Amino acid sequence: MAALLTAAALLVTACSSGSPTMSTGGTVDAALAALPRSTPSALTPYYAQRPHWRSCGTPGFQCATIKAPLDYAKPGSGDVRLAVARKKATGKGKPLGSLLVNPGGPGGSAISYLQQYAGIGYPADVRARYDMAAVDPRGVARSEPVECLDGRQMDAYTQTDLTPDDQGERNALVAADKKFTEGCGAHSARLLRHVSTVETARDMDIVRAVLGDRKLNYVGASYGTFLGATYAGLFPERVGRMVLDGAMDPSLDARELNLDQTAGFETAFQEFAKDCVRHPDCPLGGTSTTPAQVGDHLKAFFRKLDTHPIPAGDPGGRRLGEALATTGVIAAMYDEGTWEQLREALFSAMKENDGAGLLVLSDSYYERDKSGRYSNLMMANAAVNCLDLPPAFSGPEQVEKALPQFEKASPIFGGGLAWASLNCAYWPVKATGEPHRIEAKGAAPIVVVGTTRDPATPYREAQSLARQLSSARLLTYVGDGHTAYGRGSSCIDTAINTYLLRGTPPTAGKRCS
Repeated sequence: MAALLTAAALLVTACSSGSPTMSTGGTVDAALAALPRSTPSALTPYYAQRPHWRSCGTPGFQCATIKAPLDYAKPGSGDVRLAVARKKATGKGKPLGSLLVNPGGPGGSAISYLQQYAGIGYPADVRARYDMAAVDPRGVARSEPVECLDGRQMDAYTQTDLTPDDQGERNALVAADKKFTEGCGAHSARLLRHVSTVETARDMDIVRAVLGDRKLNYVGASYGTFLGATYAGLFPERVGRMVLDGAMDPSLDARELNLDQTAGFETAFQEFAKDCVRHPDCPLGGTSTTPAQVGDHLKAFFRKLDTHPIPAGDPGGRRLGEALATTGVIAAMYDEGTWEQLREALFSAMKENDGAGLLVLSDSYYERDKSGRYSNLMMANAAVNCLDLPPAFSGPEQVEKALPQFEKASPIFGGGLAWASLNCAYWPVKATGEPHRIEAKGAAPIVVVGTTRDPATPYREAQSLARQLSSARLLTYVGDGHTAYGRGSSCIDTAINTYLLRGTPPTAGKRCS
C-alpha cells in the first residue's frame, strides 16, 4: 500500500504566527453551510444520468463517464466529464450499496487506487458487501486532467533549488514557479476556476445518485478527508458510513497547514533517525549518534549535493542534486516500511556516490515513470490547493521572513518547504476558498482517524476535525506513518471494518497501537 499513498504526500504545496508545533485549529468563525436538501431543477438532469458501464483494465472492474456542471452557479454554461469506476460486491450477504474511496493528494487518481488496491486489497468481508467505487476528481487523471508542463519541463521544475543561497538562485526559483503556473493557465484555462474541493464534493453527490445510493458511504485518506468532510458539511443528511483517515484541519490557512506538515516531517525523521542508527549500514551515524546529529549529517550531505550533484544512472542524464534527494527522503517518511529502502539509498549515495536509489524514491513521489512521463498529480495538486485557499506568501520577501519559523519546525526540511509554499503567489486564478470549520450538523456518525506521528497530516489536525464535526468519533493510532487503515494494526482495521459492516462506530477515545 505504501506506493499507493504517495499521492497524499503533496497535500499543500502552497502553508501566522504561533508555535510551529502547536496549531490550535478550529479558531475561525466561519463554518461551511449546508446546501438545501432539495436538488435544484437545473441539476436534475445530472442526478438522473444512467451511466453506460463497460469493462475496463483490470478484470472485474467496470468504468463509465458521467457529466457534472463545470460551474454549479451556471449549470447551463458547460459540463465537465468525470471518470467513474466500480467493482460489484462479491458476496452473498445483504448488499450495503457503494463504498466510494479517495486516496488523497489532491491530485491522486481514485480510480487507480481502486483498481490497484482498494478493489482487491480491502478486507474480503467489506468487498463482499459493498460495490467498491471511485471517481477521479475533476482535473485529475481520467477526469479532464489539468496540464501544465511536459515531461522535460517537469524534470527541470522538480530539480529547482528550493534552498536559494543568493539573489540569482531566488530569481531562478521564482522564474520556475512562474513558468509552471503560466503553463497551467495556458493549457487548462477552462478548468482552473472550477477544481475546488467544494465543487468536487458536489460532484460526489451526483456520483452517489448515479450509483443508486440514498446515502454516501466513503473512505477518504489524507486530502480525501478534507473532501469527505466537505461533502458532510454540504450534505449532512446524505452521509452514510464515512471514514476520514489521516485527517486534515479545514480551519487552518495555507501557511499554517504547511507549517504543520513541516513539523510532521521532522517528527517522522526523528523516528527514522532512531531506527537508522540501530543498523550497521546506516550512513548517518552509529548507535551513539543522536537524532539531531543524524539530521546534521543529512543536512551536510544535502549541502554537498547542492553544489556537486552525483550520478543517478538516469538514461536522460539527470543527476541527484539537493532537490531530488530531499524529495526522496520526504517520500520515505510516509511509511515506516520504506525506511530500510531509504537507509540503503542513502548508503549508496553517501558512501558509493550512486544516487539511483534516492532518485527512484523521488520519482515515485512525483509519479514519474521510466520513460520520463509524469502523471498530472503535481499539476492537479497545485490547481486545487491554489483555488481552495489564499496563497501562503505573496512573494519571496515574505518567505524569507518566515524561514526562521519553518526552520525551527524542521531544521532539515523547513527551508525547502517554506520556499515550496510560494507557487500559489503566481497562480493565474484567484482563490475562491477560505479557512473554515466544518460541523455537518445532523450527519450520521463519522469516524475520524489520526496517527500520532503522522508526517503529512499531524495528529492534532485529526483532533481538531473531530472537535468540529458534530457527530465525529476520533480513532487514534499510536504509531508512525501516514494514515492507519490497512497498514498493519489489527485494532484499527477491526474498528473500521466493524463500522463499515455494522454501522457501529468505535467507542469514544479508542486508541490502538
